[in-house]
Amino acid sequence: MLHFLARRLRYSLLVLWGVVSLVFLLFNALPGDQARLTLGQRSDLSSLANARHELNLDKPILTRYILYMNDLLPVGIHNKDSASAGKYHYIPLFPLTKEKCLALKWPYLGRSYRTKREVNAVLSEALPGTIILALTAMTMATIFGILLGVLAALKKDTWLDTSAIAASVAGISLPSFVAALFIAYIFGYLLHNYTGLDMTGSLWDYDPFTGRHLALRNLILPALSLGIRPLAIITQLTRSALLDVLNQDYIRTAYAKGLSKMKVVFRHALPNALNPVVTTISGWLAELLAGSFFVEYIFGWKGVGRITVDALDKFDFPVVMGSVLLTAFIFIIVNLFTDLVYSWLDPRVKSV
Repeated sequence: MLHFLARRLRYSLLVLWGVVSLVFLLFNALPGDQARLTLGQRSDLSSLANARHELNLDKPILTRYILYMNDLLPVGIHNKDSASAGKYHYIPLFPLTKEKCLALKWPYLGRSYRTKREVNAVLSEALPGTIILALTAMTMATIFGILLGVLAALKKDTWLDTSAIAASVAGISLPSFVAALFIAYIFGYLLHNYTGLDMTGSLWDYDPFTGRHLALRNLILPALSLGIRPLAIITQLTRSALLDVLNQDYIRTAYAKGLSKMKVVFRHALPNALNPVVTTISGWLAELLAGSFFVEYIFGWKGVGRITVDALDKFDFPVVMGSVLLTAFIFIIVNLFTDLVYSWLDPRVKSV
């Protein structure tokens, strides 16, 4: 297991390094003066020169890449007397020179051009909203998807099976942002008097009299919009995998021993049919955590997606770069966890 974990971790670090390098090259090749974006269009030449020096824009691109990697790495060289000394809190490990030391620190993603706040703080405020939304959508999709898949498999070739397949195909074919528009309009506007749900809203509402309060009702519509596609895929996978397992010899043996149908299905057949479902759930969880951009924007849900879309609209490149790197990190962590769970469910994976 340790050898398997070390190999997967090495691959994950290589992927993350590739993503960081690609993001750096793409955003440094974009047209536009980053110093002018930081200070505004009416800034004078001396201020622009100071900003370029502070952002390392006056250095060769290779030097800028090395400095960028040093900011991102959790262990890096910290220059006590440089302008970057206030970038992050650090724990000195051991000195290199009088001015420099090797330090343990949080990755530094820069500052927003628009708000001048650290990108770490901007993303940390938005990330809980995205996590809650993604987990709610994935929980709903997993529970109902597995139940519908089991029902379709047990009622094979009946109208229930046909209806479940047709609904899942429609759900797979419908993009999340299109579903979000229909759901927001129907349940948040047309049926608002019956549902009590709003078209837009975040996890926390602000009332001028009562102040800040939790608004869980705003979670229903965006979670439903995000969960439709994974629900449809989980339904089809569960149905297909369960039908294969139900044809195995040990299932017929269990029936021959006099076990009830519910006990055979849920205790013997379903656990052995969940391997591809677990992989799909983990993959979709990573995608929902990182890819709910337009759904968050449509419903006005405060999360990483909405902040990223706003940053793109205003050319706030540090926030966009930080959100892309956070997205890649989430994908890598979830996929690594999936590999571990899958190897535990099926030990043959360790040899791959």
